[in-house]
Amino acid sequence: MKTKGKLLLTLFLITWVAFAFTSFTNKGQQYIGKSYFDSNEFKNTVEQYKEQLGRLILLPIDAEKEIENITVTKSEIDSYRNYYGTLSEQIESIQNQYNDRIAEAEAGGNVQFKEGLIKERDNKIADIEQNFASDEYVEEKIVNQKAQAIRSFVNEQQRQAKDFLNGYQYFTYSFKNVDTGEVIEAKKYNQKDATVYSEKFGKPTPYFNVDNTINISSYDGSVLEEFSNYTVQGEGAQFEGSISIPKSLMAASHMQGEYSNFTFAKMTFYLIWVTGIIALIALFTFAKPTSSQFRSVETLETSFSKWPIDLRAIFVLILANISLSFMGAIENMLQHNMYYYVNYWMSFNVKLITYGIFVFITSSVTILGVVWLWKTVRDVEGLKIQLKNAYFYRMAEGAKDLLLDRSIAFQSIFVLGVAFFAGIGITGVALFGGELVLIYLVLFFFIALPAVLSFLNRMGYLNRIVKQTEDMAEGRLTTDIKVKGKSPLAQHAKNLNRLREGVKKSMIEQAKSERLKTELITNVSHDLRTPLTSIITYTDLLKNPDITEDERKRYIDVLDKKSARLKTLIEDLFEVSKMASGNIELSKQRVDLTQLFKQAIGEHDESFKEIGLDLKVSTPEQQLYAYVDGQKIWRVLDNLVVNALKYSLKGSRVYLTLKQNGRDAEFTVKNISSYELGDHVEELTERFKRADASRHTDGSGLGLAIAQSIVDLHNGRMSIEVDGDLFKVTVTIPADY
Repeated sequence: MKTKGKLLLTLFLITWVAFAFTSFTNKGQQYIGKSYFDSNEFKNTVEQYKEQLGRLILLPIDAEKEIENITVTKSEIDSYRNYYGTLSEQIESIQNQYNDRIAEAEAGGNVQFKEGLIKERDNKIADIEQNFASDEYVEEKIVNQKAQAIRSFVNEQQRQAKDFLNGYQYFTYSFKNVDTGEVIEAKKYNQKDATVYSEKFGKPTPYFNVDNTINISSYDGSVLEEFSNYTVQGEGAQFEGSISIPKSLMAASHMQGEYSNFTFAKMTFYLIWVTGIIALIALFTFAKPTSSQFRSVETLETSFSKWPIDLRAIFVLILANISLSFMGAIENMLQHNMYYYVNYWMSFNVKLITYGIFVFITSSVTILGVVWLWKTVRDVEGLKIQLKNAYFYRMAEGAKDLLLDRSIAFQSIFVLGVAFFAGIGITGVALFGGELVLIYLVLFFFIALPAVLSFLNRMGYLNRIVKQTEDMAEGRLTTDIKVKGKSPLAQHAKNLNRLREGVKKSMIEQAKSERLKTELITNVSHDLRTPLTSIITYTDLLKNPDITEDERKRYIDVLDKKSARLKTLIEDLFEVSKMASGNIELSKQRVDLTQLFKQAIGEHDESFKEIGLDLKVSTPEQQLYAYVDGQKIWRVLDNLVVNALKYSLKGSRVYLTLKQNGRDAEFTVKNISSYELGDHVEELTERFKRADASRHTDGSGLGLAIAQSIVDLHNGRMSIEVDGDLFKVTVTIPADY
């Protein structure tokens, strides 16, 4: 804890030195050896005051004198005369303007209005004709309009003069016209008043020169566009005298606040610079940083070192800029503290403390980042490895895949180049100004450049996917496409891999299907032919008239059994076919599975005992219901029980279990098979597939296939497990509560 405290002190001192240095760089020239009256703000105020003083007070425009001096040139007369076109064009335009109105008045029978319009039209035409007939007539019009403009301008200046005197009450002035000897003084001027600022004009300093030449850009809307920049050539004059700010007047003006603010800011910055020097001395003496201090934050260093080195450097630069920005904001707040925050001291202090905390945090992280980066840079061999693992280097390496297909590479680079340089052009037009270069650089390095590199990397990855897709199309299905990241291309690669696996599985399934089809035909032929052959044989025997009655009965009994066998085979075949095609209807109702289970077992209980099978039955204590087709589910239970009865090893045990498993009902049959089951367990549910491959038993090979189809129709599951000779069937269907 003690070491971390010393580290915090070190970071604070470094931050304070940095703040003192930046504030000295930015504000030093404004405050060192300067007073408020040397500040740019005050100088600008004085210049504005002198400009308006000369123009509005010392040598204002004399309207009547300037009107007497108005001149009109020949070009102005011609311009005024032809502004709306030639004589004929202007007369035609006037007539067109009035013809419709006169016609409407005549149609309405309004004779007086018609005569008034005609008189008005004729007067305008006469005025136009007079314009083209006499230069003096046009000149008089222009003079009158210019005179009107001058009077309007002078009236505006008089209003500005009143505002000027009210706005600069803390200034006084006293001047004498060098040529006329006229003295002009402020009403409140008193030479005995103590002044805080004074500026004199005249020997030995230059005179105060005033020129009241003006440019009038508006004639109150009455003058044509050609005269919108009319210049009134005034007169010039020289004045001697002074302007000053009496101490008594300044104390009552807003300038006193600016003065106090400047003084307070000056002392504040002096204090910051002095303490910055003290902090710098401390860093080289008793508070000198040590490596043990930085080892106290090794956990942070370890986490930071996991980043790529270029991202670490960029992160440090960003934090440094943020810290400098907050330092600049604090400097501006201190510079204008009293003037801008005089009524908001609470918010000012909160804002100042908040900015200070941000500066300390960002500066501290920046300092730690610089120290950790320096440790990395000093290790030359390690630096080489770090550079190879840099984010942008890896992105560039990944972009090499782009060249696998040159067409895509050139098209991509061309499109990106056009977009990028178009962006530069738009940015250059929109942000024409040096102050926004930093913003552009940030946007370039953190948006544009990563986007370009990422796009190139993706395009390279796309090329690799395309190449491997071509291999798949040619039948080479041995290699997976590498999945990189979680992008759409990566998802596409996953899909292609699944497609490849699907194609391989489809090929295996196709071969299996062909094999099972052949076996199905063989098995169906065998199972149908066996009883049919017996029927034909015994039918021929019955045709013999010499057989005894006992033999006849025995033959008929065989025919009955074989016919029933054949009928059962055909019915089972039709049933499993209908189920496989979905062409079957279920009559579902709420069924007690426990009772159904017991009935299915009860019908074959004696058969199990006759062949020496030990039957172990397990049922739930309470009733177990399901919403099913009872007849079909009974068929499933019966088929599985009969299957165990036929294929179980004599003298072994058969386990029949019904239980509730979560929200499902689960029926399980376990027995020891009397036949070798082989490896293809999943094929036992195929039609005419029997564990007794030699087909010596009476089974049809359709029992499990029928059971599987019925379970599927009830949205259930049927699984078969084989472990050596142990055969286990599990049927699961949704239970009903």
